[in-house]
This record gives sequence, C-alpha cells and structure tokens, in this order.
Amino acid sequence: MKFLLDTHTFLWFIMGSPNLSAPARALIEDAVNAKFLSVASLWEIAIKLSIGKLTLSAPFDVLIRNN
Repeated sequence: MKFLLDTHTFLWFIMGSPNLSAPARALIEDAVNAKFLSVASLWEIAIKLSIGKLTLSAPFDVLIRNN
C-alpha cells in the first residue's frame, strides 16, 4: 500500500508521539508499505525549525534521510 504522510503524522512518527495511533504507527513501520512525504511538508518543517516553533532530536537532513 502507498501512503502520503501529512506533516503532523510524520512528526508524530519520528518523535514517538502518543498522538499517533498504534494502527497508524504499525502501517508506517511496515516495510511492505511505501511512504511518501510531500515537498510542502519538508518546507513547512524547515520554516518551523527556522523560526523556533519546532525542535527535533536530530538534524533535519538526518531525520529526513533516515525516515
């Protein structure tokens, strides 16, 4: 199955947030499923980081590459 993750879903996933349901987390973690993130989401994350409204556990480029 193919999934386009919205910005919040992606952030909740990489941050281990309880806001993401267990079934949703399982679908994202399933290697059989193809996951996509739009360029608009990357842009939104970059803006939030640059104005201090978001902090991440690792550098932006590392998180994007590894997830």
